[in-house]
Order: sequence, then C-alpha cells, then structure tokens
Amino acid sequence: MSRKKAIELPEVNFSEDGEIRYLHLGTEWIQGSMFLDRPYDIELEYVQRMFGWLLFFSHDEVKGAHAMQLGLGAGTITKFCYKKLKMTTTAIELNPGVLHACRGWFRLPPDDERLRVVLADAALEIQSDEWRGTVDALQVDLYDEHAAAPVLDTPDFYRHCRDLLSPQGVMTVNLFGRSSSYPASVEKICAAFGEDAVWAFKPTREGNAIVLAQRTSSRPKREELLAAAERIQDKWGLPAPKWLRVFKPLSK
Repeated sequence: MSRKKAIELPEVNFSEDGEIRYLHLGTEWIQGSMFLDRPYDIELEYVQRMFGWLLFFSHDEVKGAHAMQLGLGAGTITKFCYKKLKMTTTAIELNPGVLHACRGWFRLPPDDERLRVVLADAALEIQSDEWRGTVDALQVDLYDEHAAAPVLDTPDFYRHCRDLLSPQGVMTVNLFGRSSSYPASVEKICAAFGEDAVWAFKPTREGNAIVLAQRTSSRPKREELLAAAERIQDKWGLPAPKWLRVFKPLSK
C-alpha cells in the first residue's frame, strides 16, 4: 500500500496467527489480512467499513459497476469487489512485490475482463484521462511500511480522486497514523468534495477512521439507510446495521 521512491521499495512478507494470515512491508505493522479458510471474506473491521459506500447504492446498481482501489494491501477489498460484489475492479499498486504476494499468498485471482491490477504511482495514474468519470466506488488505503500517515493526503490528490468518480460515485478513505492529522485530512477532503458531501465513521479501536465523500451529495433518511444496511448484511454478510451507530454526515 505504499508510494515509495522506486529505488527503495520495502520488503514484502507475511505472518500467520491461527486462522489468519497477515501482510507486512518489512515491519510489524499489518498492511492486510486473510482468513485462511475464507479467503474472500473480510477480517479487519476498518476494511469492512471501507464498503460504507454500499449504503448509497441500490443492490441492482452494484453488479457490473466499477470499483477502484488505490493501494492493494493484501487484496482484501479488491477480492471482495470482484468475487462477492461481481464488480469490474481496478487496483493501483506501486510495489510489484505486493502484487506478487497477493497472487502467491492471498488468493488474488489473475487479471481478466473484470479484474485489472495496474502497477503505477497512484498519484500520477489517477490523472489519466482513461479513468476520469468512470469509477463508482473508489477505496483509498495508501500507507507505507511504517503506517505513520497517509502517503497521499493533499488537496490536489483529493480533487483528482473526485474527478475519477461517476456522478453517483463515492470515495472511502482510511485515515490512520501516529503522526497524521485527522482534522487536516478531513478539511482537505471537504475542500475537494464540499462539506455537505462528506460523512465519517468514528475510529475503530485500532484507530482507523473511515471518511466517505460523495461525488454528488445526498442525505438519505435514517430509515432508508437502515433498510439499505439490512440488505447489505443479508446479501453480503457485512455488519452494516452496526455502522449506522458510528456513521454520520459531517455537516447537519
């Protein structure tokens, strides 16, 4: 999930603890995980919350829509979009070792007509005309081996992210890190998307705060969100009803 200079990409390795395999970039920090017996399910709570965008889509809009991930990690989000949601899925990853690990250790399927992994610098790749306006669900989880702060966290970056989105498109971002400034990051996202388009989860116990931004802002009623959450749980097994206890729009 890193954006490092090409001459100094971190080592990629993994560890196991019982039924779970973890991805590391040469440090103890966890960059992703996988249930060994359920490789397409999601183990980490914050990764589940990265699918908060599903609350804003009807189920018949999901299959065949375009999901893009910036930062491959252990491939968890990419696999879920491709295997469970049946979406057209693109992942952008800088480190070839991460892709090799995902294919060798984390059951990421090979590229095909619905799945494509692009080895590139996400900051540059998302400015390509090829992607502008094509992405329905953009999931951003970009951290280096030290997990200290988002690797890409500038106003220009978030404006480019917004440009990727289709009119109904939604971005989710993982904001985590010992030296990162959550308020400053949220301010940059609001500057790009507009405050009325931004929603946020309370942080997980581990400190991951997921922020959601809509290309076109909307304010579904509470009962509409609850109905959507129950459908998400029934269809895809994500604990979406619990999300609504810790998820709200930034502005009233």
